[in-house]
Amino acid sequence: MSISPLMPVYPRCGVRPVRGEHCHLIDEDGTRYLDFASGIAVNALGHSHEGLIGAIKQQAETLMHVSNLYGSPQGEALAQRLVDNTFADTVFFTNSGAEAVECAIKAARAYHQSAGNDEKFELITFANAFHGRTMATISASNQDKMHKGFMPLLPGFKYAEFDSLESAKAQMGPNTAGFLVEPIQGEGGIRPASDEFIRGLRQLADENDLMLVFDEVQCGVARTGALYAYELYGVEPDILATAKGIGGGFPLGACIATEKAARGMTFGTHGSTYGGNPLAMAAGMAVLDAVLEEGFLADVTEKGERIRSRLEQFIGNYPDLFELVRGKGLMLGLKMKVESRPFFVHLRDNHQLLTVAAGDNTLRVLPPLVIGDAEIDEFFDKLSAGAADYTIPEG
Repeated sequence: MSISPLMPVYPRCGVRPVRGEHCHLIDEDGTRYLDFASGIAVNALGHSHEGLIGAIKQQAETLMHVSNLYGSPQGEALAQRLVDNTFADTVFFTNSGAEAVECAIKAARAYHQSAGNDEKFELITFANAFHGRTMATISASNQDKMHKGFMPLLPGFKYAEFDSLESAKAQMGPNTAGFLVEPIQGEGGIRPASDEFIRGLRQLADENDLMLVFDEVQCGVARTGALYAYELYGVEPDILATAKGIGGGFPLGACIATEKAARGMTFGTHGSTYGGNPLAMAAGMAVLDAVLEEGFLADVTEKGERIRSRLEQFIGNYPDLFELVRGKGLMLGLKMKVESRPFFVHLRDNHQLLTVAAGDNTLRVLPPLVIGDAEIDEFFDKLSAGAADYTIPEG
């Protein structure tokens, strides 16, 4: 056979981790990598957090899975914890971010159509967004590279310019059900929306009885220094999709919503075989135990500001490579003046520093939230060495 056993949809590199220690990954040949990618903002507590490991181990020894036909003490406890610490009144647990966004899309439509407004089915989304790889979530994106080979797209989405309230207004019409937006675009290049834009969307939603849906799959769960990024804007959404960091490495996501926004999500309207399983709930509870501990969020904010300040000083030494630093908390992006992917590969292969490339020629810096001074210093040592011996590819 010419096809690989793993379907070849990822351009997998030569790094083959078999073990993790705190903020490092260890390859099968023993090479140690400083992990400032965190599984793309997933491993919020690093790779060997005792609380997370202990919770998963204890739950695995007790009960891993039961059907959602039965009551769920574990799910009820984690849902209540999310309700107590967010804007939401109710939670649906999923296995991934794409599933969480799918649920959010359904909830936004069901809000209107449960009241007989069947014409309200379109969500206005924004350029360069990333919401997942299912048919609905690629249809919610305007990126041709994700559409190729999967046409026709699903109807029900209109695209506006990110951070442009006027563009969003221009897309509104009789079929508009709401807005779906990342407060901070991740794959799009670590691009935070402005306060005026987010508050303007909230006002438009309120004035027109529309749903404001936040995709916080990448920017949520303490990544920005707040439990969820909406807090930084002083605006509450109606529906929010969360995943990645919420499981700390265990597959877990959730769609959380106000009681009003969830009015259409009644018996039989949605479901999941694995969503909310006891093992995932134990992981989620352990993550919240850590990130809601007194001082944790403030510590993320302080470390983010410290790294950002050092990055801003650092890029001045390489004016041909770097343009600016952006982001919030420990969700930072180095916008480059050249294509970012070759530099990301250079750091990985030659300096054992793992970062993540993104759109808009941006290098994502997404360390575990538990990094300490030693890891920060190691990051800058490797980044400085990588920049010093990097040759910009011709052409």
